[in-house]
Amino acid sequence: MKLITAIVKPYRLDEVKTALQELGVHGLTVTEASGYGRQRGHTEVYRGAEYRVDLVPKVRIEVVVADADADAVIDAVVRAARTGKIGDGKVWSVPVETVVRVRTGEHGPDAL
Repeated sequence: MKLITAIVKPYRLDEVKTALQELGVHGLTVTEASGYGRQRGHTEVYRGAEYRVDLVPKVRIEVVVADADADAVIDAVVRAARTGKIGDGKVWSVPVETVVRVRTGEHGPDAL
């Protein structure tokens, strides 16, 4: 199993959710996040004063999938989140040793 984590622009969340649903992904976790990448934030002007925004708002999406589905899920997230502009985000995966469904006690792939 793999834990796939994606950091994307907040307004792309609905597109990512739709792409994951089309692949049959049954659950995900979404967390509000903020940070910066290569762009190191940006500057804005408010009431005539310029100020620097160092941390850009993002959302963090996490989903656990079977190893065989990981590449398809990553590709779907990238396609759905891509705008072609700076700050589109990152996607990565890490191995998951075990998963347990708390309600039933099921372990492994049955718990997905």
